[in-house]
Amino acid sequence: MKMATIRTHCESLEEYGPMPLEWLQPHWYAAYTCAQHEKRVRDHLEQRSVEAFLPLCETVHRWKDRRMRLSLALFPGYVFVRLALRDRLQVLQIPGVARLVGFNGQPTPLRDEEIEGIRSCLAHGHRLAPHPYPAVGQRVRIASGPFQGLEGIVQRKKGRMRFIISLNLILRSVAVEINEADLEPSSRRSFPSN
Repeated sequence: MKMATIRTHCESLEEYGPMPLEWLQPHWYAAYTCAQHEKRVRDHLEQRSVEAFLPLCETVHRWKDRRMRLSLALFPGYVFVRLALRDRLQVLQIPGVARLVGFNGQPTPLRDEEIEGIRSCLAHGHRLAPHPYPAVGQRVRIASGPFQGLEGIVQRKKGRMRFIISLNLILRSVAVEINEADLEPSSRRSFPSN
């Protein structure tokens, strides 16, 4: 569908009454993609001037005869887009995009702090790694440093503290090593540990 058709579609929706305010404000959404289409979807989004964020992590794959360094999606199957919902067709018409993640057929925005926290981690050169979505653990808030204000769950692994950033909407997490002195208890409810 071309831009003129999209505009016509949006204009025809206006005859049903004014759009809800949340449809006019840009927010971050998770676009669910076909398997291994994240980079292609990101490229299409950039061509359409839609703000997109695809966090990547470096990994080394080994085969019998060689090793290769690959840059893979940190959240496989997801690309994050910032847009007003009225413009969602610009994303949904891209080959490889299945839907915007949400509830009851309505896309649900992610919290800006979650996306900005991951962007900040990557911008400061911290190595993020995929981590299983935690079910239990102590919630903490980072009191100082480049991640100040982020909330998440802390774990100890091999004698080091790991801060887990979870995107609750897509049930995915990443972990980054952090100094224990930068942590303080969160004001949000903690989960009992087993």
